[in-house]
Amino acid sequence: MIRGWVTWLSMVSITGMVNGARGGYGMSMFTAQSSTPDPCYDENGNPRRCIPDFVNSAFGKDVRVSSTCGSPASRYCVVTEKGEERSRDCNICDASDPKKSHPPAYLTDLNNPHNLTCWQSENYVQYPQNLTLTLSLGKKFEVTYVSLQFCSPRPESMAIFKSMDYGKTWVPFQFYSAQCKKMFNKPSKAAITKQNEQEAICTDSHTDMQPLTGGLIAFSTLDGRPSAHDFDNSPVLQDWVTATDIKVTFNRLHTFGDENEDDSELARDSYFYAVSDLQVGGRCKCNGHASKCVKDREGNLVCECKHNTAGPECDRCKPFHYDRPWQRATTREANECVACHCNLHARRCRFNMELYKLSGRRSGGVCLNCRHNTAGRHCHYCKEGYYRDMTKAISHRRACKACDCHPVGAAGKTCNQTTGQCPCKDGVTGITCNRCAKGYQQSRSPIAPCIKIPVAAPTATYSSSEEPSDCDSHCKTSKGKMKVTMKKYCKKDFAVQIHVLKGDKAGEWWKFTINIISVYKQGGHRIRRGDQLLWVRAKDVACKCPKIKPGRKYLLMGSDDDESRGQSSVVADKSSLLVPWKDLWARRLRKFQQRDKRGKC
Repeated sequence: MIRGWVTWLSMVSITGMVNGARGGYGMSMFTAQSSTPDPCYDENGNPRRCIPDFVNSAFGKDVRVSSTCGSPASRYCVVTEKGEERSRDCNICDASDPKKSHPPAYLTDLNNPHNLTCWQSENYVQYPQNLTLTLSLGKKFEVTYVSLQFCSPRPESMAIFKSMDYGKTWVPFQFYSAQCKKMFNKPSKAAITKQNEQEAICTDSHTDMQPLTGGLIAFSTLDGRPSAHDFDNSPVLQDWVTATDIKVTFNRLHTFGDENEDDSELARDSYFYAVSDLQVGGRCKCNGHASKCVKDREGNLVCECKHNTAGPECDRCKPFHYDRPWQRATTREANECVACHCNLHARRCRFNMELYKLSGRRSGGVCLNCRHNTAGRHCHYCKEGYYRDMTKAISHRRACKACDCHPVGAAGKTCNQTTGQCPCKDGVTGITCNRCAKGYQQSRSPIAPCIKIPVAAPTATYSSSEEPSDCDSHCKTSKGKMKVTMKKYCKKDFAVQIHVLKGDKAGEWWKFTINIISVYKQGGHRIRRGDQLLWVRAKDVACKCPKIKPGRKYLLMGSDDDESRGQSSVVADKSSLLVPWKDLWARRLRKFQQRDKRGKC
């Protein structure tokens, strides 16, 4: 935008600008603009910098003044010169008579040189008294110049101030005085450098009092500022030209010493401040993201933002467009705000500068509250407990399916993100771990729901032809009805529920592989659940005391044996109680267990 300003300023003087803008909104920001083509986009639809029209932003606005003549009605005299002689033409200022009043509205009305209207102050508001004109622009503008066309002689000392916060605080724009040091404690015509280009200077360039009427004071905000040629890259000057309000203070009348004349009253009636036109030339501040300003529903002036920006000055990215940081548009780059990439699964996101830098300044958006069972910075994968349905795009609302892992067969709830395969326990298979694998059969244990099927049963062991002839005398201690009682529970060292898997003969012993399902009494070897070995003498097996078959479940109650083959082994003999398992025994044995803990055995 300022490149255009600087080029324009090099072709036209400030006086020419003021004269060109005298007609008010010749290029009004309020006039209807063609909807096609949009200045903020090129012919291919690509974003580009756009700026509102250059206008006189003071035109038609109210100006607050600290002094206006006519209340009560008073005489004023206009000094004119004919050759070397001066004369005074005296009139009455009367606020109650429209033909004789000089209200502040004349400062910003249409300035017609053939029908001049002037605001006028009370007579002789002289230093140390000040007189102020205060103008609110309604929003932030980037101001190019401030000008005043006088109906009276130009003041001896005056200052122009700006506010960026709607009049809460003020900073000086420019000082004018024939006595800069005395009036403003500033040197006259100080040099402007890059170090002080955001500071107001004082000048006496207006001290020539000719003409007595029609004189102009015009302040250019960028004239002489070193960075003006590179305004797009100068935040200092961008801030310098920004204003929401303008204030002019008249500090000292130029009286030519006439107050010392004999007719001092006549002299005092001849000196006052009178201005026919106050102009503030500039553009509605939109940071290169809007081509015009409009009024919102509340009547406030706001930018009509493009490039996915928002705010009164298009000074932030609109919601969900935080993939890169907001920046002012330049002639080289529109710096359009970019939507976060959330695969249609999120409505909110935030910007993360660290991620933006790590991406090579390409993407910094982080999606918030991913929906449809998705997760991740871009909602680009399925959350825990779900997996991708590869038949659907990641942006599909049903792209993630529940794992549905079996609560007993699965080792966890998280499945493979691609295949949906749940982690299965040993011997369990299926995508959801819902069945036993080949060679395994279902058990009642939640720890090991599937156990191996015995490979072969030692059927020869149980042949009646091989049963020893003295089995009756050998097994007499184990004959009789096998009942599960508290007395028998207390006499035994251990009590467990077992599942016999397979058996193999090993010399004088049989070695059975068993799975201990439940432990009701541990014994000296601290029996644990899981696969273990059960050792039984060959003669006991042959005489069927105990009677044991692979593939069956039993209750085994026995005593610790010195011949136990290690801590992972259990020994049973003809004195052990080995009976087929009944589910109703589980509750009974738990009661025995509790009584044993209370010392009932």
